[in-house]
Amino acid sequence: MLYIVLVLVLAALGLLVTALITASSLWAWVSIGLSVLAGLLLVADWLRRRRRSSAPAAPAAAAAAPAASAVSPPEAEAPESPAEEEQTTLIPAAGDLGDPADTPDTPDPEPAEEADASAEAETKPDSDPGVEETPEADVAVLADLEDEVVVVDEHPRYHLTTCPWLGTRDTIPIGVGEARQLGFTPCDRCRPDATLVAAHR
Repeated sequence: MLYIVLVLVLAALGLLVTALITASSLWAWVSIGLSVLAGLLLVADWLRRRRRSSAPAAPAAAAAAPAASAVSPPEAEAPESPAEEEQTTLIPAAGDLGDPADTPDTPDPEPAEEADASAEAETKPDSDPGVEETPEADVAVLADLEDEVVVVDEHPRYHLTTCPWLGTRDTIPIGVGEARQLGFTPCDRCRPDATLVAAHR
């Protein structure tokens, strides 16, 4: 079936080129017709394959249902809700994932949330450091400086080149005044504002 579609598409392409060369709209319409026919064949093939793949699943499910009812006692059978009948195998039923967050029985949620937040901060390498508090007098001095600091793409802080947070990240050198004008804020770990102001006093 796919070979037929391929031949039709190639024929449509050839007719389209012919239509462009000869400036004849007849060939263009024939090309469009072949393209539509190829599309219809693809849709028909997809529907045929879909029906074929769902047909073996239905007898297998029907064969599994009597076997399951023979094993379980009659009083254990519960009527299935329509939502459970329609559920596909790609979506697991509630609770099948075994995720501890799904269980409602948590005795003390506050310490767990604090522990999760601290563990997330330690394990998340891309978390940004805090913002250095800079006095207003130092901000005026920094605006005129052209000393070089570095920034990391997609992160809002600027750093000294010796900042431990940078690690092996790719950095972009930029003047401290320009960095502040672009909206970058100073890193709390390497404290670039305090270091640069102290160097220029």
